[in-house]
Parts: sequence; C-alpha cells; structure tokens
Amino acid sequence: MPRAKKRSGRAHLLAGFTQAFEKEKRQRDDFIVSVCAGGQQGNVQPFSDEDASIETLSHCSSLSERTSAAEEAGETEEMAQEDFQYKLKVYIDSTVDKSAKTRQGALDGLKTAMATKILYEFISERRMTITDSIERCLKKGKGVEQCAAASLACLLCIQLGSGIESEECATSLGLCTLVAEDDIMDVYATMECFESLFTHSYVRKDGSRPSVNPQTTQLHTNALLSWALLLTICTGSHIRAIAQKHLSKLPRLLENDDVNMRIAAGETIALLFELIRDVDSEFDYDGWEPLCEKLSALATDCNKHRAKTDKRKQRSVFRDVLKAVEEGDFQSETIRFGTERMVIDSWVRKRTYDAFREFVGSGMNYHLQANEFIRDVFELGPPMLIDSAALKAMKSSRLERHLYNAAAFKARTKARNKFRDKRVDVGEF
Repeated sequence: MPRAKKRSGRAHLLAGFTQAFEKEKRQRDDFIVSVCAGGQQGNVQPFSDEDASIETLSHCSSLSERTSAAEEAGETEEMAQEDFQYKLKVYIDSTVDKSAKTRQGALDGLKTAMATKILYEFISERRMTITDSIERCLKKGKGVEQCAAASLACLLCIQLGSGIESEECATSLGLCTLVAEDDIMDVYATMECFESLFTHSYVRKDGSRPSVNPQTTQLHTNALLSWALLLTICTGSHIRAIAQKHLSKLPRLLENDDVNMRIAAGETIALLFELIRDVDSEFDYDGWEPLCEKLSALATDCNKHRAKTDKRKQRSVFRDVLKAVEEGDFQSETIRFGTERMVIDSWVRKRTYDAFREFVGSGMNYHLQANEFIRDVFELGPPMLIDSAALKAMKSSRLERHLYNAAAFKARTKARNKFRDKRVDVGEF
C-alpha cells in the first residue's frame, strides 16, 4: 500500500507538470500566430498593468502536496522570467514590422516594460537593435509613432544610465541630453535648439502676440521645459549669460493664452532666479517689481473667460512662483517610496523629478527604489534591501495609520454635527 500511494503521488505530480507545459505551449503558439499574422489582427498589444509584473506572467501548475514550496516558487519564477523576456523580444522584433499599428503597439509595450521594471542586462545586450529601431521610427514614422519612439529613447537612457551605452541613443531630447551627454558644449548647443523654438512664442516688443496654433504652442512649451531641465546642469558663467539674455524676455510668455505655457514659463522663471542667486548672492534684477506684479495677478487670476480648473491650477503654481521670486522660498514636498522618503526642496530638484516622472509615470516610485542611476541623480545611495520582516512591519504601520485616520475623521464628523446642531438651535431661538 505505501508503494501504491507513492506511485500515485508521482503520477499526480507528472500530470500536473504535463498540463502546465501544454497550456504554456498553446498560449505561446497563439501569441506567435497573432503577431506574425500582421495587419489589424497582428497588432502587438501594449503591456497591461498585469503584464508589468513578472509574477502575473506565470502560470499555476497543479503540483503535489509533496512538492516543496521553495522548489515550486523557483520553477514558477524561472518560467515567468523566460516568458517575460520572450514577450519583450517579440516587441523588439515587431518595431520593424510593416504595419504602423504593430510598430506602435510594440513601442508602447516596451515603454511600459521599461517604466515598470529594471531591465539593464536584457537591454544592454540588445541596445544597438533597440536604438536602431528607435531611430527608424523617428525618421520614417508619423505623429504618435514618433512620440512613442522619442519617449522610448528617454526610457532607454534612464535604464542604461550615463555610460557609453546611453550615448548611442542620445538625441536633442532634453532628458536624453541630461542623462547621456558629458560634453557641456553639446548641452549648450541643444539648449540653443530649444531656444529657437520657444522664443517664437514671446510677445513682441511692440506688444503684439505671434499667431501660433495649439500644436505649435505645445511644442514650444515642451521645448521650454527641456531647456529649463538642461539649465540645471549649466556652469555659473553660463547661468549669468542666460539670465542676462532671457530673464527680461521670459515674462512675456506669462501672457500666453495657453495655461500650460504660462505655468511652464512661471516655473522656469523661478528656477532661473534660484540658480542665479546661488551663483551671485547680490544679484539685482531691474524688472523685479513689474514681474512681481504680473506674478501676483496670475496667482489671484479671476478671469471669467478661463476655465475654473485652469485658474485653480494656475493660482496654486504662481503663489509658489511669487514666493520664489520675492523671498527665495520653495514649498517643499516629500515623496515616499517603500520605507524611504525623498524631499523635493528646490526648483532644480523639482524640474529634474518632473522630467523623469513624465516618462516613467506610475513606475517612478519603483525606479526611486531600484534604479541605481535615478538614485544617484537624487543622491539616495545604493538601493536598499528590505527583508520580509521589515516589509511586514511597514504594512502594519500603514494599517495602523489608516485606522487612526478613520477614527479621527469620525470624531471630526461628530464634532461638526454637534456644532451645526447648536447653530440651528441658536437660529431658531
């Protein structure tokens, strides 16, 4: 009888592995057929939130209770890793597909993967292939495809860091230049390219405004923000030259009809004031009072022709900008990720953080924890290793904070209700 039970257990284990293998093979074959079919049916779909996690790519196998938990976890993780990398390879191959929709889907898939996972080794082995694909999509693609390729170039730089690898994919994009370029003269040349764009939105000396369509305005806004990002790594002498050349002209962008351009201009002015004051503590700006009046008007804007959401967003930003220009203050912000926290305590740090977050998106906290390059940019030190006990303690404290906040909210509600009752009684009396 014991031998029969032992054979039965082994047969059950073998059957479980066989079922899992056949299911994996069917799904992989279906995926290959869907990609190779081309056209609308062959479109490569971008990563979903589930795809972004390697754990969700694994398939559950029916294993015997006699199989150890450690062996099961190791085999599942290995299968998941292989499946994940296989899917990335298909995306890379599909970036040269004849179908524009397939290329677009492949670019979006790679973007999401790079934004949510550290893939340094995988990408390093294929950096030339990926770089060639990005360059091809930028040159031959149109509209959305070019935007996706440009974003992927930035994410590629973020993944590879500032080594030789990232120099191969450096373009005139602000973030790529910040990450990959080590020649300050090339940085200045890139800034001049950005200047040639956003200065076309300046209000002219005679007070007339240039006729610019919304799409061009967005281009000028992005150029201004990229220019401001590179401004954070300029030398002191160059910052002086920039301040002398642009500080009297940048306020003209505050009169732009587009709220995003006004905000970008305001934040850039605050950044430039912060940088020039660090270089020259006795810096004096002749147009300081008119500028403060203009910033104050935007911080209290009540223009009925503007949307409420735009006015609310604008007022919040320009209150901070006004404090920066008048008093040299910055409204600090704390970013929490895992068991760590980072303080955004300057306009330089804010512009850098916003630039990375624009491309990484919801994966920013993950990159702050695990990406060595980004941690080096923000001076966070090597990635921290968190054991299960510390993670459990962290979750426990979060639960405690949630319960405390819930109790406090309930107490405030009761107090307010009592106060309202008293006001009603007084009114009726």
